[in-house]
Amino acid sequence: MRILHTMLRVGDLDRAIDFYTRILGMKLLRKSENTEYKYTLAFVGYGDEKDEAVLELTYNWGVTEYEMGGAFGHIAIEADDIYATCEAIRAAGGTITREPGPVKGGTTEIAFVQDPDGYKIELINKKHAGSGLHG
Repeated sequence: MRILHTMLRVGDLDRAIDFYTRILGMKLLRKSENTEYKYTLAFVGYGDEKDEAVLELTYNWGVTEYEMGGAFGHIAIEADDIYATCEAIRAAGGTITREPGPVKGGTTEIAFVQDPDGYKIELINKKHAGSGLHG
């Protein structure tokens, strides 16, 4: 078994696709529309779905915003250099909500970005990815 995708409901599909592809560098892998139930799906990721977990962006027609639930935390993405990545994200118009640096009480270097719908994305320097917060 493996994780296939994480689904996020978005208020503007084109805006969400732009953020994840242009600002975070993912690729639009596929898009489908369900006219009967009035929703559109877009799958984005860094690699093919057969090899990697991806994000499913779900746009329910006519719904422009959602309340952020108290249970969802964030999506984590590995980056070669979070300092350079944050500068590129900022230059492209993205929002950095936690500047890059070591996690409190540890050495793992992280940063946080917020997507246009308010979802948090944690960036973790590649040398620390998968090693826990104190790696």
